[in-house]
Amino acid sequence: MSDFSRRDFLKVATSTAGGLMVGFPLLSMGVSKPYEAKQITAREINAWLVIEPDETVLIRIAKAEMGQGVMTSLPMFIADELEADWRKIKVEYADVNRSALRGQLYGDMTTRLSNSVSESRLMMHAAGAEARERLIKAAAETWGVRPEDCYADYGRVYQNSGAQSLGYGEVARLASEVSVANVKIKTPEFYSTLGLATPRLDVPAKVDGSAVFGIDVRVPDMVYATVLHNPVPGAGLQSMRFNAIRHMPGVIRALRLGDAIAIVAETFWQAKRAADMLPVYWKSNEGNKRFDDTIKREFFEKLPSPGEVMMRKGDINQLMDDAERSIESDYYVPYVAQAPLEPLNCTVHVQEERVDVWVGHQDPEGVMDVVAQLTGVSRYKVFVHNCFMGGSFGRRSHMDFVIEATRIAIQIGRPVQMIWTREEDMRAGGYRPMSAMRFKAGFDVEKNLTVITNHSVTHSIEYDQDKNATGVDEASVEGLVDHPYRFPAYSFSHSRLNTHLKSWWWRSGGHSINAFAMECFIDELAAAAEQDPLDYRKFLLRDEPDYLRVLDQLERKSLYRKRRPRRNTDVGMAIHKSYGTLVAVVAEVTVESNGGMRVDKLTAAVDCGNVANPMTAEEQVEGSLLFGLSATLYGKLTVEAGRILEDNLDTYEILRMEETPEVEIHWELSGGEHWGGLGEPATAVVAPAVCNALYKITGRRIRSLPVRDYYLTVK
Repeated sequence: MSDFSRRDFLKVATSTAGGLMVGFPLLSMGVSKPYEAKQITAREINAWLVIEPDETVLIRIAKAEMGQGVMTSLPMFIADELEADWRKIKVEYADVNRSALRGQLYGDMTTRLSNSVSESRLMMHAAGAEARERLIKAAAETWGVRPEDCYADYGRVYQNSGAQSLGYGEVARLASEVSVANVKIKTPEFYSTLGLATPRLDVPAKVDGSAVFGIDVRVPDMVYATVLHNPVPGAGLQSMRFNAIRHMPGVIRALRLGDAIAIVAETFWQAKRAADMLPVYWKSNEGNKRFDDTIKREFFEKLPSPGEVMMRKGDINQLMDDAERSIESDYYVPYVAQAPLEPLNCTVHVQEERVDVWVGHQDPEGVMDVVAQLTGVSRYKVFVHNCFMGGSFGRRSHMDFVIEATRIAIQIGRPVQMIWTREEDMRAGGYRPMSAMRFKAGFDVEKNLTVITNHSVTHSIEYDQDKNATGVDEASVEGLVDHPYRFPAYSFSHSRLNTHLKSWWWRSGGHSINAFAMECFIDELAAAAEQDPLDYRKFLLRDEPDYLRVLDQLERKSLYRKRRPRRNTDVGMAIHKSYGTLVAVVAEVTVESNGGMRVDKLTAAVDCGNVANPMTAEEQVEGSLLFGLSATLYGKLTVEAGRILEDNLDTYEILRMEETPEVEIHWELSGGEHWGGLGEPATAVVAPAVCNALYKITGRRIRSLPVRDYYLTVK
């Protein structure tokens, strides 16, 4: 028996499902610099792919890889249509400049809203199908037969008779010159690659350390910069004493960037040390008078006001007056940070007729436009090299750090890598909005729900970006105005309330705010109606077959009705749809004798329609659930004298490995033409499921987050 090396072990490992997963050679498919175009010797078959003489198939993707697996799932659409040998696949990012020059050749290149697959798949299908038919036609012309007498399979074109075959690389050049029409894409029953659990192409480079994230970029003659912002957003800069750090090792300059300061040095640590030593005098404003309790009070004081009515049915006032019994509950969520592991960074080199930008960003086209505007260089002369991202969760869709890096590079005249420390990002970033909301419901004498009202007060992301914005910010009410429940009469209204802090997108957006309140209040309705929470949801969702199907799956798989052996352990559930995907979760929770709690297990039933790569799909749901659990237990930013107190992961706690529960995911796919997102939807359902379980154990409703703020006791 031959020796079994460590490398062999990495090739053959146990899958997350417990079965045997045979891996591909680690180095053959690795992608280190997705932004760096491969040296190709062959002509393109089309804008999405190139086939080399050695049979290598180079596929381009227009979405950014930030851990969600699109560098594997998107190429699978082309590879499936192409009938390619997956072992020959290489991947790179589509060129942003080329796309712009040719009228968005690659479509919208922004990665957001969990829509990478749903937005890209038809283009990828079409590109692969067109290439397949070109290859077949090229081979047919080589043999002097009809294309109808040939077929493609596993990287080769065959004659139906079996007489001859040619590899794709042998006919690729001719295929680039022929034309085809009326190309049909596959229907799901004919998929060969799609639907198979496929190891991610980006992982090998991340394992061996060759993957280039934005912070890893090195450019000749590059200098470094770090930035300081007023810890009270919007207050501004009064003065600084550069002379105090002028002679520190490596220091080059200190620049004023409006309300911020940049320290430029030969190395990052020289820049950071100088920034730590720089005497800075910040201005004050009304924000300095704000504290956590005062801000929270402002939100709750606005709840009794009418707000802007978004949807209404029935004579609400009369029905409330006629109710035999009514219940009213207020819910609250604080500001929370995205806290990606890789600190924000951007490297910019400004030249007279060209600007190069190395950054990990969700919107490379937006980066190109912003940098062009700042530098005065044509947008077609701004070259964005999009790197791997060490997490984003919405944060890397903002342009603030790109703008600052560009302004520094303009003044320095050398390539500059600007890095925001985590402390700067935590104190000066944009957060998931704070929100408060009030629900009220009326019941008749037989405990039937007769009317429900909701008024939400939320910090508006839209208004932060555009002070002329009017009306209701859609992101503030998603998951409320599009709820699926069959209420007999209802009124939903909304008010905007922005503070001195800045808000921005966060994984699952407004859904994570509104699903928490809605799904917890549905449990309150069930209790008032003396119904089981799951049964009560089925009643309210009686006209929603997809929801009922997912709830039935969850009930079966989670053992929802199984009696738990200890009275300090119980289950809670929630269901919510966002980004085209329906997720229902049961959380099994235990309250401990010290007043704390733990989540023992999360069981999810998911319907996203279809799944491209089951392996990455499961990883995305798992990650989304745990991200939501982390925010449920710990997510909170505290404001004191206008400043955020939590400035790193020692004070802004996140879920730790020993706290991570068992996670079970069950697919209940509806199929058809529907492809929902997977990176965000599960985040929204964790908080209500956990809090609903805690009510069963403690008899206490948790209506504000995070859970760590409560001392829990068993009822």
